[in-house]
Amino acid sequence: MTDTAQHISIDPQIRFGKPCIRGTRISVGDVLSWLASGMSNKEIIEDYPSIKEDDILAALAFAANREAFVKILVG
Repeated sequence: MTDTAQHISIDPQIRFGKPCIRGTRISVGDVLSWLASGMSNKEIIEDYPSIKEDDILAALAFAANREAFVKILVG
């Protein structure tokens, strides 16, 4: 897998700073929701041609990496 930074960007001016597929307004959360609802990678790419297979894999890797860092708030 290539570096997720090549596929994912975070810009406070786009989607309120949510991580998005670079060059689009499609958030990582959107991609994850589509996958969770049962859409296949092929269906996502057909519906959103600006997304490529590597973008979907990068979104999954980005989410997995963020999940590895859990903050525990006390108070």
